[in-house]
Amino acid sequence: MLAMMGKAYESRDTANARFREAITMKDAKTLLLEFLAAVTHGQDAATLFAEDGALELPFLHSLGIPWRHQGRQAIRQLQDQLAGLYVDIGFLPEDTVVLIDTPEQVFAEYMAHTTARATGRTLHHMFAARLVAENGVIKLVRESLNVVAAAQALLPGGIKVLPVPEKVIFSVPPDYRS
Repeated sequence: MLAMMGKAYESRDTANARFREAITMKDAKTLLLEFLAAVTHGQDAATLFAEDGALELPFLHSLGIPWRHQGRQAIRQLQDQLAGLYVDIGFLPEDTVVLIDTPEQVFAEYMAHTTARATGRTLHHMFAARLVAENGVIKLVRESLNVVAAAQALLPGGIKVLPVPEKVIFSVPPDYRS
């Protein structure tokens, strides 16, 4: 009879499935906290990302380091590289401050307390990041960090060993867009 009235109704099973999906869908803040916990515990953080998700650290460009990592495999490789650079990289929940929080986006600052493998130097490193969530997974994490502090910790001679700057300096790639 309802179909005759021109209204389309979904089955109870379909409605229940949509409801269960809605209540289990992860929001941006939850995804950020899970991402930081995965990195801290050496878990595969890439599984939290969409297939085409990206992790960006634009200011690494100024050191000549690749700054954009797209896809789960590339994100896994970056995580492995970080594990090779630092003895004990980790982010504690008490060192994470969420400043902007919506279901689709979160902006937070978080501190890493770590030791550089190459030098043994301890680094207390502040990050700021924007995370974009889409369909319960991470579409984008764009992190900012102090590259001078990272260079001081990682390079035996600190920033003195960086190449002499060119006449024109880009802190991010010239084609970078937010």
